[in-house]
Amino acid sequence: MPSPATVKLNSGYEMPLVGFGLWKVTNDTCADTVYNAIKAGYRLFDGACDYGNEVESGQGVARAIKDGLVKRSDLFLVSKLWNSFHDGPRVGPICKKQLQDWGIDYFDLYIMHFPIALKYVDPSVKYPPGFTDENGKVTPSNASIQETWTAMEDLVEKGMCRSLGVSNFRGQLLMDLLRYAKVRPATLQIEHHPYLVQEGLVKYAQDEGIVVTAYSSFGPQSFLELDMQQAKDAPLLLEHPAVKKIADKHGKTPAQVLLRWATQRGVAVIPKSNNEGRLKQNLDVLEWDLKDEDIKEISGIDRALRFNDPVNVSPAARTYVHRAGCCCFLLMRMVAVRLPSTYLGVE
Repeated sequence: MPSPATVKLNSGYEMPLVGFGLWKVTNDTCADTVYNAIKAGYRLFDGACDYGNEVESGQGVARAIKDGLVKRSDLFLVSKLWNSFHDGPRVGPICKKQLQDWGIDYFDLYIMHFPIALKYVDPSVKYPPGFTDENGKVTPSNASIQETWTAMEDLVEKGMCRSLGVSNFRGQLLMDLLRYAKVRPATLQIEHHPYLVQEGLVKYAQDEGIVVTAYSSFGPQSFLELDMQQAKDAPLLLEHPAVKKIADKHGKTPAQVLLRWATQRGVAVIPKSNNEGRLKQNLDVLEWDLKDEDIKEISGIDRALRFNDPVNVSPAARTYVHRAGCCCFLLMRMVAVRLPSTYLGVE
């Protein structure tokens, strides 16, 4: 049965089930990439402070609006709050800067990028700051998730964003957030692919009325250019025998099968491509169905293999954690929640 093109968030707004992810889109190509994606039919663009390309993303949007391809109201624009702006008084000003960078008046969705609070770094000194401060060190902040979320709720009140979301949260942190949130998170964005299915977390979020968005839908593919050994050691999902077999059966590409595996289960996706043909193919993941046995077989590939862990991705973060002997900068965020050691990583 075909999936609807949009899903209704608990905030009352409609969000496209298929969007375009802006992670690792280079500054020199970003404006044209966004423009061409809009031309191809994409309406949701998933950005972030940390991607360092919000100005160029906004330029692509502005050009598309000027040329009459879309109106602002046709688009669903997403950005994220970075770790070094979690102190309550810092949330509003950085969101305002991000809106100015995009050249828009509001975000359709504003997401807490990680449940990690780091020392504030002034944008005039280093932007985007990444995981390290102006001295090249990973320095934690004392801001709690509750402090940060309360400040984000104020953004909704002021009309700076319409919906709020979280990213890289696991079930325990999500449960804790729901205890005090006046504005419930509308979305949960997580690494989600057949090597990391996270069935329990997806079900819990959906049962709570929170839409799950998958990033890195193709698994290790996104992380090879980061020279990550885990990604090098993992067989490419696009070449996995089960995925290729199912793709051949349906007359689709392996990429389309991986994306449909998510959307057919109600999980939104945000792939990207610079290739015109693949741009269109990645949108064609709603009007056809996988068989139940196909979905079961793809889910059976699960290895609980996570690639996007700051301890793996960021040498500075890895140094900090090794020096501290534990993920203490994460523990500071786990307000009133006792977590087993297996939950100390981040997604």
